[in-house]
Amino acid sequence: MTVIASEIDRFNRLSATWWDPRGPMRPLHVVNALRLDYVCAQIAAQGRGTGPTRLDDVRVLDVGCGGGLLSEPLARRGARVTGIDAAEKNIRAARLHAQRQGVPVEYRIGDPATALSAREEFDVVLALEVVEHVEDPSAFVRGLAGHVSPGGLLIASTIDRTWKSFLFAIVGAEYVFRVLPRGTHTWRRFVRPAELEAAAADGGLKRTDLRGMRYLPVLHRAAWRGETAVNYIATFAKVGDERQVPGGPQRS
Repeated sequence: MTVIASEIDRFNRLSATWWDPRGPMRPLHVVNALRLDYVCAQIAAQGRGTGPTRLDDVRVLDVGCGGGLLSEPLARRGARVTGIDAAEKNIRAARLHAQRQGVPVEYRIGDPATALSAREEFDVVLALEVVEHVEDPSAFVRGLAGHVSPGGLLIASTIDRTWKSFLFAIVGAEYVFRVLPRGTHTWRRFVRPAELEAAAADGGLKRTDLRGMRYLPVLHRAAWRGETAVNYIATFAKVGDERQVPGGPQRS
């Protein structure tokens, strides 16, 4: 298991709150519109899908999917979504909500090493707000790269390890404005953009986009910004097709 056990326990405790837009997951609800548009735009830029907002038959893996806040909207746009999460209660909540909404999403319990077969590949792999919760981010990202099909994308969002992120993402968000439960983040686990890019490169991926994001806790609004010193998102493309060898990995 690559996900830290204490992180799994904490998200299990929060599992019932995923779809409450004013609960502990409120920041994720706020940034979800930004992230959804970003993901769709990156996919469209690769010539996949059938339009700027349609993802018909695009195979998406949502790693650390939580309660399915992004998995469901992607499935509604036609994507064939597989969501995985190491917290069993998160998956229970995600499955229940998807069933009630009539949205077809395949959910699995576990991390990539346990929930996926070595041969499974996807057009798009998402790792949104999850890299900072694993034991070895570099190994985690390299592992995800192995599930990206040739020409496919890895899209990851996380938090930079800077003094600003300590001030805003921990002190401000968890203790002053209390928009996140205390203990949500550990500063030393934050990942610098260069570290993320190096890990992706080791997995045969090349960065194609990087941008920062700002969340305003008092107004509960989010917007893109040029600075990546706190929250940021990056897209990496699979270069080459050296993995396409007889008996090699096949698409899921």
